[in-house]
Amino acid sequence: QAQLVESGGGLVQAGGSLRLSCAASGHTFSRDAMGWFRQAPGKEREFVAAISWSSGITYYANSVKGRFTISRDNAKNSVYLQMNSLKPEDTAVYYCAASKGATIRLDDYSYWGQGTQVTVSS
Repeated sequence: QAQLVESGGGLVQAGGSLRLSCAASGHTFSRDAMGWFRQAPGKEREFVAAISWSSGITYYANSVKGRFTISRDNAKNSVYLQMNSLKPEDTAVYYCAASKGATIRLDDYSYWGQGTQVTVSS
């Protein structure tokens, strides 16, 4: 059973940093693109960042470009999201997901984690 498990969320002050991790098990995701999405209360889930299987292609939402960095370690079957200069509007549940190709489209992702809460206080 393929499973994605996020970790690293928490409470941080505005301007601070967090590093999210997503560990995959039950399936080798090394040939899959990986993405991060987030969902704030009362809002739809939105794209944050994506990375191709080779790490050669990355995409970022305009709202996080220059502040967040997505990376992966295929040997560890893991993907990461380094979040710097956090803002209160970054508060959301963050999800990692796997897709056959690097894409910003939520519907293209087949596997999803359960999410990890990130709260940024002002």
